[in-house]
Amino acid sequence: MTVNGNGSGAGPGPKTARRRRGRNNNDDRPSTIRDVAERAGVSVATVSRTLAGNYPVSAATRDRVMAAVESLHYVVNVHAKALSGRVAGPIALVLKDITGPSLAHVAAGVEQEAATRGRLSLVCATHGDEQREDDLVQMMREQHAAAVVLVGGSSQDEAYHQRMAEYARALDAAGSRLVLVGRPPLPGDLPVTVVEYDNRGGAFQAADHLLTSGHRRLLFLGGIPGLSTSDQRRDAYVRALRAHGVEYDEELDKPGAYTRVSGYQRTRDALDAGLDFTAIVAGTDMVALGALAALRDAGLDVPRDVSLVGFDDVPFAADLAPSLTTVRVPYEDLGRTAVRLALDREERIAGDDYVILSTQLVIRQSVRLMR
Repeated sequence: MTVNGNGSGAGPGPKTARRRRGRNNNDDRPSTIRDVAERAGVSVATVSRTLAGNYPVSAATRDRVMAAVESLHYVVNVHAKALSGRVAGPIALVLKDITGPSLAHVAAGVEQEAATRGRLSLVCATHGDEQREDDLVQMMREQHAAAVVLVGGSSQDEAYHQRMAEYARALDAAGSRLVLVGRPPLPGDLPVTVVEYDNRGGAFQAADHLLTSGHRRLLFLGGIPGLSTSDQRRDAYVRALRAHGVEYDEELDKPGAYTRVSGYQRTRDALDAGLDFTAIVAGTDMVALGALAALRDAGLDVPRDVSLVGFDDVPFAADLAPSLTTVRVPYEDLGRTAVRLALDREERIAGDDYVILSTQLVIRQSVRLMR
């Protein structure tokens, strides 16, 4: 039948046909599986089977379908595939701040291990907002993440334990897994994986090294009280003093944020107050960097006048002058282990969901042996 140019008659006119074949090239609507089927001249079911690869189709049919997919820039609905179990869920990393060097190394470990297993990794920051953390965990549950990895120190009160228990149960019900990195285990029998490092042991090594070197007046620049990492490092500092028969002096215990600015200010305050100390135990390398700057501004030399020990062994620690004696934390291994344990849990024996990685004191040039 002949069709006139204005589209009258029983079928579409040439212009209409051309528009149909060019669908989604010039509009904002994303292509659908029906568009692909129409372009390839096959059924929707055939397109689905071809893309899923779970049903035999002829080479010619496959070629037509894939050509249509490419020409229409069709993107498979990954969420729908996740619901059917045909695509591996991502690994979600949730942390307070993505700018800290230590947490960045955890993220690198998560990404590396996820990539080797063909998984995407998603990094989300809470900025210390509990409601945002709640929202992110729920979002990752809805996105069928294979694991949600929470990183960093935390409070250890009842409200925290209850919130983590809710996360663990909700994720487990969705086939996901809650993984806590750098946090203590939760009380009770919960579906959660925990990857810690020897926080107390590392802090004890740092203080012990100074005490063994003959120092008796140790200024402690710890973290904010109430957080697990802060409390554990302070406990280790006090335990090291007792092990050497040195009395704890509250004046030398200066808590604060794990930042360079805080390390600088606390050291300046201690100097301005005339506190007597020959060494500093810094809660992190960033705090140590601030302390070093404050000592230099006061005309003091490290380690001749004041010795200094950090915690983390971030990359710049070895490049300082003097190079920083510090505690090495295997941050990338923490990230890799978190992913490995979360994804391989069905292949491991029951109860193998709690791992502690060792820390190591790295002795460099920032500590002087007292005569």
